[in-house]
Amino acid sequence: MGEPEFPTSDGHRVVVNNRETVNISGVVHVESYDDQVIVLETELGTLNIQGEELNIKQLNLEQGSLTVEGLVTGLTYTGERGRGGRGRGRGFFDRIFR
Repeated sequence: MGEPEFPTSDGHRVVVNNRETVNISGVVHVESYDDQVIVLETELGTLNIQGEELNIKQLNLEQGSLTVEGLVTGLTYTGERGRGGRGRGRGFFDRIFR
């Protein structure tokens, strides 16, 4: 198996391989990290990765890519949808009455 493939254009993608490896594009910032939970800010909101013995194998914020190894037990998005959770996914009235 070769290196993980990430899109060359802007975008967010999550690829889980056998619950052992997660390749993510569109990563803006790593909020927190330990061996059970990794919290990321992505282009489409905050992503929580839950698991056991999680390890960040590769991180490149210039390309917005991240690879995690370990037993993945859950992926959860929190916050608003939009660039880093800011604005784009807000409702019509929220945008008008800022």
